[in-house]
Amino acid sequence: MELKDHVIIVTGAASGIGRETAVVLAKKGAKVLCADFNDKGAEKTSEELREIGVQSHSFKVDVSKADQVKEMVDFAVEKLGSLHGIFNNAGIGLVKPFLEMDPASYLKVIEVDQHSVYYGMYYAAKKMVQLGTKGTFVNTASIYGTMAAEGSFNYNAAKAAVVMMSKTAALELASHGIRVVGVAPGFINTPILGDDKAMKDMLAKQHMHNRLIEPEKVASVVAFLFTDAAQAINGTTVPVDDGFLVFKK
Repeated sequence: MELKDHVIIVTGAASGIGRETAVVLAKKGAKVLCADFNDKGAEKTSEELREIGVQSHSFKVDVSKADQVKEMVDFAVEKLGSLHGIFNNAGIGLVKPFLEMDPASYLKVIEVDQHSVYYGMYYAAKKMVQLGTKGTFVNTASIYGTMAAEGSFNYNAAKAAVVMMSKTAALELASHGIRVVGVAPGFINTPILGDDKAMKDMLAKQHMHNRLIEPEKVASVVAFLFTDAAQAINGTTVPVDDGFLVFKK
């Protein structure tokens, strides 16, 4: 098993990409801390991982709060014995035109989608250096980390920051045996897209296969990035977008 006995934290583990990634990591042998503000959802994911046969715990966290992220990292080591990586995946969106993007709306997304990635990497890196462990950080960016879109100034800014933070952290942490990689999903088929069929059909057509991407497709890429087979991938952000960024219909 490629990740046997590796301890990895997954934020946003209650559903979507986070949940699916936690499952794939467990199947590769990893011990997983399932973290989410939705503590019931996180525990449900953790129960599923234990049924697979790996150690897993859940943790309720507001990733926009530095002290809670530190507690999460400490909890992972206390319960699972070590730390080898973190998937900084939790995020939110809030669509508003720029002239309605008041400071509260702007900061709400920046704090969750950008600051939380810094907190996760910072406290995980400090702990791993202390423990003398090596491993990988994977950060969820977005196709909108490299392209503009109306109505999501805050989200675009946060995800662009994740792309650059992943590059810079990779540079600074390489000497400690820590790789840092981003992933940039396209539009993923999760409840966050809502129930507007016309909109979902329009978004689907922006991908080469004319369909939304299933969360397990992203999860398989993320899990691969944690393995030794991906050691040559460092400091970059990998699109998982079915061609969204390379063509326009």
